[in-house]
Amino acid sequence: MDAADFKDFSKAMSDYIVEYMTNIRDRQVVPSVKPGYLRPLVPEQAPEKPEPWTAVMADIERVVMSGVTHWQSPRFHAYFPTAHSYPSIVADMLSDAIACIGFTWIASPACTELEVVMLDWLGQMIGLPESFLARSGGEAGGVIQGTASEATLVALLGAKSRAMHRVKQEHPEWTDYEILSKLVGYCNKQAHSSVERAGLLGGVQLRALKPDGKRKLRGEILQEAIEEDIRKGMIPFFVVATLGTTSSCAFDALDEIGDVCNEKNIWLHVDAAYAGSSFICPEYRYLMKGVEKADSFNFNPHKWLLVNFDCSAMWLKEPRWIVDAFNVDPLYLKHDMQGMAPDYRHWQIPLGRRFRSLKLWFVLRLYGVENLQKYIRKHIELAHLFEKLCTSDERFELYEEVTMGLVCFRLKGNNEINEELLKRINGRGKIHLVPSKIDDVYFLRLAICSPFSEESDIHISWEEVKAAADEVTKATQK
Repeated sequence: MDAADFKDFSKAMSDYIVEYMTNIRDRQVVPSVKPGYLRPLVPEQAPEKPEPWTAVMADIERVVMSGVTHWQSPRFHAYFPTAHSYPSIVADMLSDAIACIGFTWIASPACTELEVVMLDWLGQMIGLPESFLARSGGEAGGVIQGTASEATLVALLGAKSRAMHRVKQEHPEWTDYEILSKLVGYCNKQAHSSVERAGLLGGVQLRALKPDGKRKLRGEILQEAIEEDIRKGMIPFFVVATLGTTSSCAFDALDEIGDVCNEKNIWLHVDAAYAGSSFICPEYRYLMKGVEKADSFNFNPHKWLLVNFDCSAMWLKEPRWIVDAFNVDPLYLKHDMQGMAPDYRHWQIPLGRRFRSLKLWFVLRLYGVENLQKYIRKHIELAHLFEKLCTSDERFELYEEVTMGLVCFRLKGNNEINEELLKRINGRGKIHLVPSKIDDVYFLRLAICSPFSEESDIHISWEEVKAAADEVTKATQK
């Protein structure tokens, strides 16, 4: 493809993207396809000769869009949001055109330096203490990971490195295996499954602790578990505090947990994957009280801050423990400026990395903090609107207090009724929800996901829920 063809192709694709995003309400949220639907729609082998770009454009609807779940639809309420915006899309285009692999500073200085500055911008926006920021002049700073799952694993490996170093100084006669077999970490039972997975990948034990009645992990619960393990000869080394759990958006008691971790010299990682974006609004920062006691902090701008996937922001007070854990330094990756700027390959699992900070730079500049705050507040207001509609119908009850853009609700009655309710809601094909279950209570989650959501969309979604509830009610009365 030459430059002239690229210009025409990119113009056609840009027009298609605008049309897609403008008219996304007209599309069925979840496609009516079965596994294997795509293979019959394409040839058995790649073409020997190049095809015109017009042929590719002609096949997008038939092959791709027929099997797409439209996460940006105002009728998509499953999981949590996955963010996008025109500025972020354009930034990804530039990143793809530059096509650098920014594993070291010299591999593309702008790729590293813009990331350092953007993580400071973002950290200031959410109210992180200076002790997390590169601008503080110490070793601290931020890094863009691919996902919150990666960030949790990176934090765990840093904590493991620090604990191994400390214990070896105290017990030089112990082998690595003896130390590893004694390490134990902790999290809320409602923490994301990626925390448990990090323990498996890191080769250490993790205990999922039962939270209090409001789904919070409390300092007292953690303290008891730690003291119990110490009596057994274990070595507590790592705690994950979740701010905004996936199941119900509950918030651990970070301030209490921080006191316990600081007293016991235990690494505290804060996972605020979804809810962290809300901290750009000062009125929600009370939910992160005690963050200054943490060693690492993570949230996903690619969930709720109009930045396309992947962009998971992580801050470390002492990145040297991560660098020590990951440092493999072959001659072909050495350069004259080592030590004067971060080499981010030492701050992450993969070696390669894209120029992801461009997305933050474009979005933060072209929206501004004020408009991003309005966006977050609007989503939370829409969640409260659905909450109000839900509580106005005496058949329904809330499972969790609505704090962010998530409403957890259910029909009064048993789990089977609510399973049938969800089946009928999704079967109608107009909106899409997913369920959760805590302490054997089954409930439905309605998340405000789309950047295009308006009050009218929430009313439409409520009508769909209500109509499905009518069907369930009639069926149970027969």
